[in-house]
Amino acid sequence: MDFLMSGLAACGACVFTNPLEVVKTRMQLQGELQAPGTYQRHYRNVFHAFFTIGKVDGLAALQKGLAPALFYQFLMNGIRLGTYGLAEAKGYLHTADGTLSPVHSAAAGALAGIMGAYLGSPIYMVKTHLQAQASSEIAVGHQYKHQIFPPQSWKVALAAAMVSGIAVVMAMTPFDVASTRLYNQPTDAQGKGLMYRGILDALLQTARTEGILGMYKGIGASYFRLGPHTILSLFFWDQLRSLYYTYTK
Repeated sequence: MDFLMSGLAACGACVFTNPLEVVKTRMQLQGELQAPGTYQRHYRNVFHAFFTIGKVDGLAALQKGLAPALFYQFLMNGIRLGTYGLAEAKGYLHTADGTLSPVHSAAAGALAGIMGAYLGSPIYMVKTHLQAQASSEIAVGHQYKHQIFPPQSWKVALAAAMVSGIAVVMAMTPFDVASTRLYNQPTDAQGKGLMYRGILDALLQTARTEGILGMYKGIGASYFRLGPHTILSLFFWDQLRSLYYTYTK
């Protein structure tokens, strides 16, 4: 669970911070091995970079490399935080008398970090290549012409649906838990629930008694049900629209 929760948490943060990764990558490649003043500065600062990328490449370009970035964050942080959490749970961070050992803690953190960085490095390289891709007028650094999927490919819809499935299950599971318990609670003779007054009461009681993790009970089963459902729904919707526009032109 430590591996899963830490990986999912990092993925959630990555959706919001990935545009900053795109800007960082472009600014770090700008003027590579060129003396100051001898090259054109497409990106003057972080705010100008945001504006320039959005204006020239489009707002979607600020999320370039999101797919490998999510995979990288899930793998790296899942391994890094999960391994450290496992070491803590097994008592490896404490001495024989039960006190926390700074040496053991540092060693476990370093080992977990090395494992995560080593396994995540190839994905980080792909992410960097994709985030550096830009229109010729604002391109910096070497331009790899990687293309994960051909334009209009069904694989684009499938990949997008897989990512959205994670977001949906993270957002909806607490409400799904509450609705399951509301439907399943005992009732009095008038059919009024005996445990919960409504959905907010169910959420509050669950959080207070079982903690935040209690609101995510069954999240694995939810994703394996909701994930494929979301993927297939969006995939079939995209394909049906494509067929409709193909045969109605």
